[in-house]
Amino acid sequence: MLPSLFISHGSPMLTLEPGDSGPALARLAAQLPRPKAIVIVSAHWESDDLLVSANPRPRTWHDFGGFPPALYQVQYPAPGDPTLAAQVASLLDAAHLPARLDTQRPADHGVWVPLSLMYPEADIPVVQVSLPSREGPMLQTQVGRALASLRQQDILLIGSGSITHNLRDLDWNAGPDSVEPWAKAFRDWVVDKLASDDEVALHDYRRQAPNAVRSHPSDEHLLPLYFARGAGGTFSVAHAGFTMGALGMDIYRFD
Repeated sequence: MLPSLFISHGSPMLTLEPGDSGPALARLAAQLPRPKAIVIVSAHWESDDLLVSANPRPRTWHDFGGFPPALYQVQYPAPGDPTLAAQVASLLDAAHLPARLDTQRPADHGVWVPLSLMYPEADIPVVQVSLPSREGPMLQTQVGRALASLRQQDILLIGSGSITHNLRDLDWNAGPDSVEPWAKAFRDWVVDKLASDDEVALHDYRRQAPNAVRSHPSDEHLLPLYFARGAGGTFSVAHAGFTMGALGMDIYRFD
């Protein structure tokens, strides 16, 4: 059975400058059985209600600005899967989490940046589930649990966000070994609570974790972690690291 994953997708430039994360994602994909499809929650599809992408041919959306022209030429033409999208919506409905299908949704960079490094052939169908970010961690845990059975069908479940995400406090000239203590303290707290399976503390991270608000001025980039945890089992760290001093690049498995 496939695990669920939490992937810190970093800057969109990861596709062109993969650093340590690119090889880590490639190794992880090589270790896993090839998935029949991927269901992913991205930090970049915030919504009021639960939505499921049912677009059979989602375009590659360059949902950012100010990057080199080469980045806007990157394409990731993975197909959608409307049949799987309907199954996802049905599982959510059965868990009293009503969801609607969105037949127009493109693939944002929270989807195609990590997947381009894991499955560069772009030949595995991808279905996105939206992020009602105002509902907080509990809902994402519930969404993950509602979809956990898909893992038994060789479907890979991914939460794509970032273990820390404060763009204002990044040092764009920082070397690979430079890590801000406040960011590391937050990451270490999350890892400790995941390892001890302390769901109460994790759901209350904004009050309990050190430097929580500094690490996540808004929490949409951490919420996909709760989806991955809810969908999976035993926690382990597949990759750990930071870029630009404070942007966490961790990858977690839930087997």
